[in-house]
Amino acid sequence: MDFGLQAWMLVSASLVLMMTTPALALFYGGMSRSKSVLNMMMMSFGALGVIGIVYVLWGWSMSYGTEDVALLFNNPFETFGLDGIAGNAYIGVGFQMTFAVITAALISGAVADRLKFSAWMLFVPLWVTLSYFPLAHMVWGGGFLSAAKNGLADLVFGGDVAPIDYAGGTVVHINAGVAGLVLAILLGKRLGFGKEPMKPHNLTLTMIGAGLLWFGWFGFNVGSWVPGDLTGDAAAQYWLDETSLVWLNTTVATCAAMLGWLLIEKLRDGKATSLGAASGVVAGLVAITPACGALSPVGAIILGLVAGALCALAVGLKYRFGYDDSLDVVGVHLVGGVVGTVGIGFLATSGGVLYGDGAKQLVIQVLVALFAMLWSAVATLVVGLIVKLTIGLRIDEEDEIEGIDFVEHGESAYELAVGGARRTGALAGATAAAPATTTTKEEANA
Repeated sequence: MDFGLQAWMLVSASLVLMMTTPALALFYGGMSRSKSVLNMMMMSFGALGVIGIVYVLWGWSMSYGTEDVALLFNNPFETFGLDGIAGNAYIGVGFQMTFAVITAALISGAVADRLKFSAWMLFVPLWVTLSYFPLAHMVWGGGFLSAAKNGLADLVFGGDVAPIDYAGGTVVHINAGVAGLVLAILLGKRLGFGKEPMKPHNLTLTMIGAGLLWFGWFGFNVGSWVPGDLTGDAAAQYWLDETSLVWLNTTVATCAAMLGWLLIEKLRDGKATSLGAASGVVAGLVAITPACGALSPVGAIILGLVAGALCALAVGLKYRFGYDDSLDVVGVHLVGGVVGTVGIGFLATSGGVLYGDGAKQLVIQVLVALFAMLWSAVATLVVGLIVKLTIGLRIDEEDEIEGIDFVEHGESAYELAVGGARRTGALAGATAAAPATTTTKEEANA
């Protein structure tokens, strides 16, 4: 690979790493209540710490290699501990590791306020092993959801059409969205869900996080197209032509999704909110992720508008169906991932229904999305039950009322002195003018 492209891959890996910490930590942290913001951010940091180790030991080997197991995953011991990997091959390892990290971290938004931190730290390595690494192999490592012989596309259409997932619509977003739904159902609802307001405590943090996610996403999407055999000026120009389209599509789809979300809010609620703008940005980024190299800029705009509108409507499904997806992982990542993955079948400039190329690409995209959903659901259920039956998933009711930050980490995000009393946790987010009438555990201990 050209030295300049190698350098770009290192930059891209750093951008994707930033998407987890600080970007996602800020985005989710601001959306949380004041008594759980630190725990929310710690789950992003925890996922990074665990997966950074696991990926080196067996994650890369399970995802990529030559010892395929039934087209579902690679032999985890083929390159265990990166045995046989050296030199600039580490660039690819590092880049793919950051994708595994943020995929797991995305799930945390569905379980705010009530999941034990120890349960999260056990859930993460088990989940990436049973769900993320196999799906990464199936889609990007030559497995069942790729163009491989005897893969899904080959079995259905004899290899006439190949599935398209440019940077992770199935592996990352559908996978994380389904996992968030299953884990939220296993945990149960937050105390007071649907009965009392659970508003974001700091939308400034959320807006900053959304902006950083958008910036980091250029590493996510643009960095995902660097074939290893590119050499010479002509090849470099080809790479630049392709990635320029990816950059532009990523940008305009996100712009359109933000506007689509705000339009739905304005028509439905009479207000266009900052939370809606931030959420629309993420919905657009999610939807364009699998499609960013397959669409024209106009197609990207259409996809973004559809994704923004549908995701804005989908976040209300949790109240209708009774599952508590705290920060709308299902409404944004699962729905956005499905819209992007299936939307390729309609809007792809090569193979899309709207370009007169028939329905083969659409059928394959739908089947791939369904398979990814099924795999993630089963894997997450197995892992969730293992954790639940061993160390337990949920904190006690009393601790949930007190606030997970103090209970799990012994800290509070805000230490405020109001009326001569020190307020922590949930009280820190209040604007009480009267003296405190309750005592927190920390005050009692002091």
